[in-house]
Amino acid sequence: MVVGNGMAGARFVDELCKRDPATLVTVFGAEDRPAYNRILLSDVLAGKRRHDEIALTEAPGRVIQRLGTAVRSIDLTARTVLAADGATTPYDALVLATGSTALIPPVQGIAGSDGLLLGGVHVFRTLDDCEAISAAAGKAKVAAVVGGGLLGLEAARGLLQHGLQVEVVHGMGHLMETQLDPTGGAVLRRAVEALGVGVHLGSFASGVTGGRSVTGVRLADGRHVAADLVVLACGIRPQVDLARAAGLGVGRAILVDDALRTDDPHVFAIGECAQHRDQVYGLVAPAWEQAAVLADLLTGRVATYTGSRRVTRLKAMDLEVAAMGDTTPELADCGGEVEVLSYADPVRHVYKKLVVRNGVVTGAILLGDLSTAGPVTQAFDRATPLPAERLHLLFSGLGTVAPVDPATLADDALVCTCNQVTAGAIRESGCRTVAEVALATRASTGCGGCRGLVEGLLACTAPPRRSRPEPERRSA
Repeated sequence: MVVGNGMAGARFVDELCKRDPATLVTVFGAEDRPAYNRILLSDVLAGKRRHDEIALTEAPGRVIQRLGTAVRSIDLTARTVLAADGATTPYDALVLATGSTALIPPVQGIAGSDGLLLGGVHVFRTLDDCEAISAAAGKAKVAAVVGGGLLGLEAARGLLQHGLQVEVVHGMGHLMETQLDPTGGAVLRRAVEALGVGVHLGSFASGVTGGRSVTGVRLADGRHVAADLVVLACGIRPQVDLARAAGLGVGRAILVDDALRTDDPHVFAIGECAQHRDQVYGLVAPAWEQAAVLADLLTGRVATYTGSRRVTRLKAMDLEVAAMGDTTPELADCGGEVEVLSYADPVRHVYKKLVVRNGVVTGAILLGDLSTAGPVTQAFDRATPLPAERLHLLFSGLGTVAPVDPATLADDALVCTCNQVTAGAIRESGCRTVAEVALATRASTGCGGCRGLVEGLLACTAPPRRSRPEPERRSA
């Protein structure tokens, strides 16, 4: 049984059915929609994709889907779950993939006595949220996005497409502080402001103004940002209420071991609701790695989950970003075992940073120019000692690394970091289109950032179309 039909739960079901199509799987999903790619919600908000274009593929198998049905409680002793419709269902193995909920800041005026958000205030987490925000955007003039992380900037990008003036409010000192350092955040801010978006940093939202509907956001330092539409994108919180009520071990999320098992031997957890070795990953790639490991374990294979490398590749306001490892060291920290290389071109919205310890890449940021993302990611993943000349990892065409050319990519070069798909796997798939590659290898089904490279590989390696054999000629 799987509780949760998001990106982690759906991937686990897919992996399990591919390994053992005979296994009976029951899936409970609180949303009444089939599983979809939550990373691409901003494209839906911006009108670049339809709802059906972000749907996740479903593996054939014995799957019972209980969509639109939340689970109220778990009975660990009886091994049953009680659904919101009153039905009790037994399980042999229970996988919790409950994900996260949108964080609603406890600020003054944000909700009424009934707990409902003030008119014009919306969270940005689901397809239903997209529909509600799009409908509200048609009547609004100015939108304030609370949160300057990736989700907030993607919401801002979508709202711009609706013709609104957009203001971003972020309590931290720079944008996307999880992925970027202060210099990178400053370069990104310049790019965001160049699109006409207002940026308000360094003070958290302390209140929402308005009576029956919102009129703006008040900041802790006294500033007021006027808006008739407010979108909350200020973080997520692991959904652990179900596990906690059942008596399972919970820290920041549901505690699991290297088998992704909770402290009940028949209950497992994966994705954003799972805490493994004190790590809670808010990224899709670790969730999918966990799904594959758990599918192996539950079908009798030998597997262990020891953690995931933090490699993030995404788009922020149409600027490509790649971030990995520990990027906190600054130029002032250079010396001894630490080396920091950086390059900033704020006018062209480009920033690059490489952190090297004892000759090995331990962290990197690439913003606005990802021409060397492949070699940098490879160097980070493999932790191999670098040559004395490092600049080729920041600038393509220098040293031993040429600009990314699909025709010359090594077979073991990672193309899709979300799904760990190599160039060789795409070449060997025999596929002709991106859609076929997505179905065969899952490349391009995560953040979508590798789509261009996949297209380039297909152009170089597409198998020739077979011509019809000439009919056999017979003598009279």
